[in-house]
Amino acid sequence: MTLITLVRHGQTDWNLDRRIQGTSDIPLNDTGRADALKAAALLAGTTHQAIFASPLARARETAEIIAEALDLPAPRLVDGIRERSFGAGEGMLVADYLDTYGDWQAPVPGAESLAEVAVRALDALAQIDADARRRSAPKAESVIVVAHGGVIRALIAHVSGGTLPRVGEMLANGSVHRFAASPGSLRLLEESVLV
Repeated sequence: MTLITLVRHGQTDWNLDRRIQGTSDIPLNDTGRADALKAAALLAGTTHQAIFASPLARARETAEIIAEALDLPAPRLVDGIRERSFGAGEGMLVADYLDTYGDWQAPVPGAESLAEVAVRALDALAQIDADARRRSAPKAESVIVVAHGGVIRALIAHVSGGTLPRVGEMLANGSVHRFAASPGSLRLLEESVLV
């Protein structure tokens, strides 16, 4: 079993503006860097062997800040945990997106569905789990994965059978979500939202 702690990247200016980032490569702002330090402080009480991140700048920088604070090696980048592509919706204000498309489940030209994101992210976490088990067998390993709201939301929805997160519930920048992974299985253990 591998303990996988998913952390949502720190705030960006587009988060602040309530603008859909998707795969647009938007950097952290100063609040986002502080979010990363808060996440690191929350994670400091547990031993972690490795850190992984989406290749998008906001996740990569969050992971670099956490790695430095926890004295971990540089983050390994994993394309499968990049943010959901919102296609034609990228760059739109959230209110305009919802006015145009109706809701987060609606088909959007060029966008990935949450189900597609879940499949991609599950595959990536399975690879991280397999790698961790090879390195640490027979004891469990604990890793940090810095990802995005859409990815974490898709994974939580998948493991909860669609009951979580609740409609309209925001996943805070810097929030922490702990999962247990083993071959063919992913379970949500706990969620801690930084305030």
